[in-house]
Amino acid sequence: MKVTVENKKGLNKDLKVFIDKKTMNSYMDEKYEEIKGTVNLKGFRPGKVPKEILKKQFGKAVFSEVLDKVLKDTSTKALEENKIKPAGQPKLDLKTYGEDKDLEYILSVTELPKVEVKPLENIKFDEYSVKIDSKETDKRISEIAKNQPSFKDAVNNKAKEGDQVVFDYTATVNEKSFKGGEGKNTQLTLGKDLFLKGFDKQLIGVKKGDEKIVEASLPENFPEKDLVNKKAKFSCKVIAVKNPEEVKINDEFAKNLGAKDLNDLKSLVSKQINDEYKNSLDRLSKNQILKELERFKINEIPENLIEEEVKVLSQGMSEEDAKKSRKNFEEVAKKRIKVGLILNEFGEQNKIKVTEQELQAEVQKQIRMMPGQEKMVMDFYQKNPSALASLRGTVYEDKIMSLIKEKAKSINKEISKDEAEKILKQSQTQENDHNQINKEKDEKKPTKKIEAKKPPSTKAKSKLPSKKTKKVSKK
Repeated sequence: MKVTVENKKGLNKDLKVFIDKKTMNSYMDEKYEEIKGTVNLKGFRPGKVPKEILKKQFGKAVFSEVLDKVLKDTSTKALEENKIKPAGQPKLDLKTYGEDKDLEYILSVTELPKVEVKPLENIKFDEYSVKIDSKETDKRISEIAKNQPSFKDAVNNKAKEGDQVVFDYTATVNEKSFKGGEGKNTQLTLGKDLFLKGFDKQLIGVKKGDEKIVEASLPENFPEKDLVNKKAKFSCKVIAVKNPEEVKINDEFAKNLGAKDLNDLKSLVSKQINDEYKNSLDRLSKNQILKELERFKINEIPENLIEEEVKVLSQGMSEEDAKKSRKNFEEVAKKRIKVGLILNEFGEQNKIKVTEQELQAEVQKQIRMMPGQEKMVMDFYQKNPSALASLRGTVYEDKIMSLIKEKAKSINKEISKDEAEKILKQSQTQENDHNQINKEKDEKKPTKKIEAKKPPSTKAKSKLPSKKTKKVSKK
């Protein structure tokens, strides 16, 4: 194989690839030998069909298969040997080809620009830690206690709002029992209206041992569809009436919540509050770094990548509105692509990889975020390879950002909870103002709302182009 790089125009290059006919014929011979043992032709024993017969019967199909393989292998090799990273799919134009002929083609490619990542060490960003006052921790624990009320048996007291009534019931519609119309030891806190609308109000005033008929309409989501919205009669036998009592915040309370003791619970809750703020503040630190990366100089951004990103930004807009916003979209696209190229180059130079274990850990994290829908989330990722690839990109970016933080210069700031809230509120206000300015710049206003999309920089690995070639143009 002979490769000549010609017609260099900035990032655009043409590679002329030449493979002599002797080499092509050797590929053909290998293929004929491969299929010889699988072909059954009348009059010939398996594996003994002459090449000329095979050529006559299958020549075109064999050549087409060999050509595809040679083009794929040689185009990839040509790019690797010349250290060219393509920005998008190269275009391939066949010049000479055919059985018993030389193969010559032109590989037109837009190269990714050279990226300098050394200045990353000079980036400065704020690294926040939130100091949680013990009063904040005690306040949170008190809120938890309020949501976990304790009850004690009432002595001949009538049930009032806030009390808990324990009862058995049988229900009928039009004097007929139905599936799901019985309940044992049903516990209801009066005033919360959590069972059926208006049900618990009818139990106000009952005592232990009372029998009470309660009427209520069955809900929209009732399993027996023919009974939806029908009025049912519930014959209730009151087993107990319980009064709420103040929950004592002590070691026993802490153990019921899974902590070792009260001090351990305070420590866990304090960490939980800290993490809630730290996650948001870490996003601010990350945005600071990404803003710094936007200032890095890259001489030229590939036009085809800009065009692809503009299409993403203008998705859902009318052609007229997309044209009006074109200039602004191009600026946004250039920044996103620049950041993506820098992050990816940094990741490659530092040999950052995402292992299967890390990917599966992220999947499990997503599953835990949707309790009750675990199977649905798992099925989604199993059936959608693109979603899994996107998740891999997120993990890849997180690993890159972690390493950048290690190498960059952090300005450590210990702040209070109130200061954290002020910083986050101020950041949100600035973001809203920035969005409003951009909106006014774009106006005369687009008629359709554009949903903010995650920049390609956040999927740096998955968004960069592959080395596949476009469909062959046979001239």
